[in-house]
Amino acid sequence: MRALNTLAALVCTTALTACITPYSGGDGLYTLPIGDAPVTANPTAYSPALDCLNAYARQNQIAAPRIAVGRILDYTGTVNEDGGRRITQGASLMAMSAFAKAGARLVERFDTSVTELELRYANNRLIGQEGDENVRRIYAGQMPGSDYYFVGGITELNYNIRSMGVDAQGGHTDARDGVGNLGARLYVMNIGLDFRLIDTRTLEVVDVISYQKQIIGREVRAGVFTFFDDTFIDIAAGERALEPVQLAVRAGVERAVVQVMSRFYNVADSSVCEAELYAEGDPMGPGQPTPGVSQSPASVAIDNARANPDAWHAQRDENITGIRGRS
Repeated sequence: MRALNTLAALVCTTALTACITPYSGGDGLYTLPIGDAPVTANPTAYSPALDCLNAYARQNQIAAPRIAVGRILDYTGTVNEDGGRRITQGASLMAMSAFAKAGARLVERFDTSVTELELRYANNRLIGQEGDENVRRIYAGQMPGSDYYFVGGITELNYNIRSMGVDAQGGHTDARDGVGNLGARLYVMNIGLDFRLIDTRTLEVVDVISYQKQIIGREVRAGVFTFFDDTFIDIAAGERALEPVQLAVRAGVERAVVQVMSRFYNVADSSVCEAELYAEGDPMGPGQPTPGVSQSPASVAIDNARANPDAWHAQRDENITGIRGRS
């Protein structure tokens, strides 16, 4: 009997390792990786609104200003147990993608290392080119400047704002008749983001945006323990899910860009793309108060000021034009 058990264990082990060998095959691989999910787009709930603003600007021949995206850093300082950051360090790249979706004219200021090296080589007449001139020339004013630049950071990461759960266990007083358990939990955390839009020529902060997004997680589990004659069975199953934290950062960035670009296109509170915002259930959608929540006089004044692009900058320098400024 013992020999049969040993043989059965060897057979099972061989079956489990049949797809992996210590010798590479003709294709140079020890094994094939699992998973066959294709590469897909990575939209958020606000991507349709960005696409809508882009289409609106093209249809009305509105020229967007040139935007440069600076550093959008993680200021929460949170790290994993292994030392890695919990929050993405790529929020600047997310902002660039969001501005591109909205039809902004982007100029690169985030990573200019290649450009600087090319200019240095060209200045030393080391870069050739086809045509009559065998070296690349540098011309004054060949690079367009930015009108505004967008910077900010991820400023909050609050764990377990609130959680709740329930656990139940029941069975016969005699454990041999079986015992079962059931449990479920919900927990909520949030992130906060703060952004600034700055006039490149004057360094005047022309817009400040602050958003937060809550993130939910859930856990469900169930199990049973029972005996059958001289054999016992212990079965447990469960499921855990957490809304992606990094996707929440992307959503916050895209929501901020929706607000910025709606000002540039002179669309108060994104009313032109109201359907796209509400289709995704945005409670901060165009100028609508949250149901059941009364607004203070200060909040109403701020909403009215945001609805009028000229309201906050009426007394500013005559030369300053653009977002929230005089046209």
